[in-house]
Amino acid sequence: MTQNSTKKRLVASFNNLSPELQEEIKAFYPKGFAEVMTRFDKPNGDFFYYVPFETEDTSYLVKIDVKIDDKAEEAVEEDYYSDDELKGADEIQDDASMDDDDM
Repeated sequence: MTQNSTKKRLVASFNNLSPELQEEIKAFYPKGFAEVMTRFDKPNGDFFYYVPFETEDTSYLVKIDVKIDDKAEEAVEEDYYSDDELKGADEIQDDASMDDDDM
């Protein structure tokens, strides 16, 4: 495959493209971007995700906004139940320990 040396090469955010070009990209990727996105790591440690897209005169790397869940694992293990939702839990534990004593 020979690359056309006169083709422009651009990196652009999907949201900054014209509505017409956005529609072309959506039509080119009808199942979405999740399976074709690539991560680009910048030298300063930042990164972005992109999908390739080409027109007759331009080769694009289209930046796709991706929400990254960067919460620590401990934050995920939050207490999802308030104390009043677990009423009776102490009694259940006491009943179980009484059964063990009776044996």
